[in-house]
Amino acid sequence: MKTLLNLIWLVLAGFWLAVGYAVAGIICCVLIITIPFGVASFRIAGYTLWPFGRTVVDRRDAGAGALLGNLIWIIFAGWWLALGHLTTGIALCLTIIGIPLGVANFKLIPVSLLPLGKEIVPTNQPFAVR
Repeated sequence: MKTLLNLIWLVLAGFWLAVGYAVAGIICCVLIITIPFGVASFRIAGYTLWPFGRTVVDRRDAGAGALLGNLIWIIFAGWWLALGHLTTGIALCLTIIGIPLGVANFKLIPVSLLPLGKEIVPTNQPFAVR
């Protein structure tokens, strides 16, 4: 079932959302100081392509740097990406088949706003192994 949902997701929403994250990642990698934002953006782009069967967990070693970075991210890129997830989620929820995909879009909003200090793990692995 995860594979079927991921394939439908990829066609209806995942590809374009991943492109948005990739563009944000490329822009962030232009300057040396914003490379951590670019890496986070590319990580989330991969998650956006194939979200079912994986989840986002907080990293235990994230500190004040992640908090400060997330504040900067929200201002420059996060709210645009969250708006994309919100718009796509609402559009997908207009059909019965799209409701699970719309809910998945809504679950991606927090990680699009606060990507630093997060880790993507398989759902059968509830905590990140470090």
